Amino acid sequence: MRIHCKVVAIAVGFGVFLLLYFFGGNGGADEPPPKEVRGDRELEEVDRFPPSLLSDYVGSDAVAKLVRKSATGVGERVGRKEGKATGREGSVNAKRAGSVIRPVTKRRQPEEVMHLAVVACGKRLDETLTMLKSALLFSLKKIKFHIFTEDSLAPQFEERLNQWPQLVSARFQYSIYPISFSVGDAEEWKKLFKPCAAQRLFLPVILNDVDSLLYVDTDVLFLRPMDDIWMFLKSFNESQLAAMAPEHEVPKIGWYSRFARHPFYGVTGVNSGVMLMNLTRIRRTLFKSSLTAGGLLWKDLLHPLYQKYKNHITWGDQDLLNIIFHYNPENLYIFPCQWNYRPDHCMYGSNCKGAEQEGVSILHGNRGVYHDDKQPAFKVVYDAIHNFPFEDNMFQSLFYPIQNKFLDTVNTLCGRIPQVFLKQIEKAMKTVFEANVVHHVRHRK
Repeated sequence: MRIHCKVVAIAVGFGVFLLLYFFGGNGGADEPPPKEVRGDRELEEVDRFPPSLLSDYVGSDAVAKLVRKSATGVGERVGRKEGKATGREGSVNAKRAGSVIRPVTKRRQPEEVMHLAVVACGKRLDETLTMLKSALLFSLKKIKFHIFTEDSLAPQFEERLNQWPQLVSARFQYSIYPISFSVGDAEEWKKLFKPCAAQRLFLPVILNDVDSLLYVDTDVLFLRPMDDIWMFLKSFNESQLAAMAPEHEVPKIGWYSRFARHPFYGVTGVNSGVMLMNLTRIRRTLFKSSLTAGGLLWKDLLHPLYQKYKNHITWGDQDLLNIIFHYNPENLYIFPCQWNYRPDHCMYGSNCKGAEQEGVSILHGNRGVYHDDKQPAFKVVYDAIHNFPFEDNMFQSLFYPIQNKFLDTVNTLCGRIPQVFLKQIEKAMKTVFEANVVHHVRHRK
């Protein structure tokens, strides 16, 4: 009997244990699994991500919705696990697809640097620095200046450039080179037209590690970003290796079409004060000429070409360039006139339609008009850029003074249409403001 009672007691106890076990298990099944709890926490972290941090990641639609809905979290820390920006739905979808959402690693491309060359001899220090200043005021990418000058001017360039504010100097680099000519008589080359101007012909030979380059005369001013003219390099076809603007728009009043005693490009010739070059293509191209039946490399062409035509050229190196591209027209890209706007475009009446429609992009104050009163409209622009302090507000200290002083030039041929000079300056200032201020604020958000 006692044995029977013990068996019954054991059986009852075992049954109670089983009941407790099963009821306890069912209660535990109603709780979310630990993994899902962690998912909810990650979701809360995602909701605090700044949208800019999510732009580098591939995530689910749910994440995108959460970012759009989020109104807080700017400046807060990103989640514990760097590179994971998915909530519960994103985790489940990724698991079903048999893959894990991973961050997309963006390789930062090396920043493109534009190359700008100038040749300055004699009393051209201030004029050259004003040109370089105009390039920096409006441009967006960094610029490398290649300054070719006399030994006496080199330390002055270095001193003045090093005085520019830190915020400005961070946007450019510079190298200063002596005047040198690889072939022929150096003194003869130096005296060709303006002092040292022939140096530009030797840039492909001297700057043999530079691929592309914009050359400008010292009396040039940028009224819009240099980035825009730099983009013309992408418009070159397979044979084009340089770009210049026509010397004139109207053949009957153009110099080359009336007076030239040598071959020249096209109907009116080209002006070399603004010249965009693919130096790599120039160095490897064989150029046709009247010198030989076969083609010659650039470095072998210059001196014999000068020797043949030196008694027939008036404008020095520009004439030699016209002769070269007369025989090789397929190698030249032509800029519209607003990219090399000179007094010739307005002193005989307005004849640059592109400037009337779009405004002047690059102002070329040849004939010394920045420093006399013959064309006050040109002088107004030069003086404003020359006197503008880098730290000042461009609208208040640059644009408005130009606008006001143009009132005194409206009775002159070149000043009667002030919007030709003002349109691109105003547009460029807005572009720079949006790029450097608005974009920066958005990025911080």
